[in-house]
This record gives sequence, structure tokens and C-alpha cells, in this order.
Amino acid sequence: MSQMLPFLTQDPLPPSRNRRSPIRWAVAALGLVALVLAGTWLALTVRGLAPELTSEVAPGQPVLVVVETGDSLSTLAQSLQEAGVITSASAFLASADLDERATRIGPGVYSLTTGMDPAAVIDTMLDPASRAAPLVLPEGLRIDETVRITSEATGIAAGEFESVLRDPAAMSLPDWAEGRPEGLLFPASYDIIPGRTAAEVVGAMINRFGLAADEVGLERRAKKLGLDPYEVMIVASLVQAEVAPEDFRKVARVIYNRLEQGMKLQFDSTVNYALKTDTFFLTDDMLSVDSPYNTFVIDGLPPTPINSPGQEAIEAALDPAKGDWLYFVTVDPDTLTTKFTSDYDQFLAWKQDFRDGYGATAAPSPGAPQ
Repeated sequence: MSQMLPFLTQDPLPPSRNRRSPIRWAVAALGLVALVLAGTWLALTVRGLAPELTSEVAPGQPVLVVVETGDSLSTLAQSLQEAGVITSASAFLASADLDERATRIGPGVYSLTTGMDPAAVIDTMLDPASRAAPLVLPEGLRIDETVRITSEATGIAAGEFESVLRDPAAMSLPDWAEGRPEGLLFPASYDIIPGRTAAEVVGAMINRFGLAADEVGLERRAKKLGLDPYEVMIVASLVQAEVAPEDFRKVARVIYNRLEQGMKLQFDSTVNYALKTDTFFLTDDMLSVDSPYNTFVIDGLPPTPINSPGQEAIEAALDPAKGDWLYFVTVDPDTLTTKFTSDYDQFLAWKQDFRDGYGATAAPSPGAPQ
């Protein structure tokens, strides 16, 4: 049975994982609300995998009803009856026949309760306050970008999210994160049910990260690499920021090769993070910025991930390609075509080609070892 938080639905793990049957409805019993707030994962009911609810279900229990694109009113009526929202699908359809607004019920996730009157169901489902807010977090967002997008999607003030993210006690982070949420607000699609708090939404992202971490065996495989899981997440964030997915594993290898040889990483992405910019063309002044994230200046990895990497980038950090590369140049910023080499002279030649082609005065990362 699929596992999800009972106050939101989320896209499944990335395409490498088999998609499961669509979730049609879910019941979150009032007696379990305390467990939800404690961050416990609960299972949503998948059609055909659990006993059908009947009219004996106590009224007033919170229920999530998912309406898929293309669902008919008959399909919706059946889902509502199975979830215990109504006792009779035919009674709901009779109400829908008398209320033409019922045809305006669109796809989405709706927050209802058991034991409702069919006419009240229609009124509630047409009320925007009952409908989940869609939230899409792409891979590679910085934490401030995640806050902004989530605030806009949910209507929860950005300051509330910032307060939660500054308070380790408000988040169910793994021990190895040491209270640092950077990199662990997992990129996915979420439907946030109205009335949820910033802490609950952040908790959903962190729990979703936990699913991905378990899927790839993060802690076990990090140990085999001689790293802690947070270091792997830092590497994954650099990989995510630097290149297209087809080159993730090569960049991970460059990172490990340079670290093993005591070379500074010299990744432009870390300077962009420090300066809150996003450009291929960094000046000498930008490259020398005094920041613990500037890998042109510091030794080793930056102190935290610089974004929230997706599962593919995490997998690349755990399973780098084999190779002796020490340098790479993204020679086309539009297509993210990237070349790799262990030869410094070749690296310089590619940098010059980049400058000639794009009129840049600064080269893409990583630069020459200092």
C-alpha cells in the first residue's frame, strides 16, 4: 500500500520507480491526528486494497477525496460512498441532477468529512477552501526559492516557513543533519490540504526526502564511500547545480577525484549560491568573495547543500562514474553540453573556446587548481 501523509498527496518517486495504482480516496481517523503531527507516516487507502467503508462509519472523520482528470460524476459518487462521505452514491447523483454546479467539480484533492449530506458535499467541493493547493518543487531549488514558491502556493506567510526552518525542534530531521534542513526539502509535486501549518508542510517535504533516502540506501551507501549522509547530500546538490542529468555521475567523480588530490573544487555554482546569483559568467571579484560556500577559496566541501537535489542526483553522488577526470567545462550554456578531461591544457583550451564563443571574461567551473 502506498504510504503518504494523510494531509497531502505527492507524486511518486522519480520515473525509475514503478508507478503504483492511482490513489482514489483516503480516511484519516481523528484518533490518528496526534500521530500525524508527530511526523508519523500513515497509509492512505488504495481502492481495492482495503475493506470498503460503510454507513456505520462515525460521522465527522476527515477524509481526502481525489478527483482524477476524466472522472465522471458516477465515478466520484462511488468514491464518496466508499470513503464514507455519503451513504448512497445514487442519492449523490440525484442531488447532482438537481444542481448543475456539480458538473464544475474539477480534478484535485478535496478535504471532506464522513457522513455528509450529498447536497453539502457539492457545496463543499465547489468551495476553494476545501481544495488542496498544488505545489510543485523542481529539483535544484535553493531553500529561499522553496520558501517563496511554497508560500505562494499555500498562502502561508514566508515568515512562518522561515521560522520553522530556523527551529530544529519544529522539524523531524534525521540525526545526521544536525538541525540543518538545507538539501532535505525534497523536490516533488504536492497537494496541500487547506488549513495545514508551515510546520506540517515542511514536515511533508522532509518525510518525502526520507522515502527517497530509503529508496537509494543513502546511509548505508554513504558509509561505504567513507562519507556521512549529509556530505553525500552536499555532493548531490553540487551535481544537481552544475550539469544536465546525463553528466551527473561524471561530475560526482570529478568532485571525489579533486577532493582526494587535495584540490579546491572551484565550482561556479557555489559562488552563485554565496552571492545569490545565477550566472555562467563570474568576474574575478565574484570568484574571490569571502564566503564559506566559495569553493574557489575554501578547501573541501561547502558546509551545507546549496540546493535540494532530486533522487537522480543523490544516486549519482552515491554511484559516481569511473574515470580520472579533474576538470569539466560546460561548453554550451543553452544545451548544457559538457566536456570532461584530466588534462589541464585541454581544460584551458576548452575554456578559451567558451570565451570565444560566448564573449565571456570568466570561465565556467571548475577552474585551475590553486
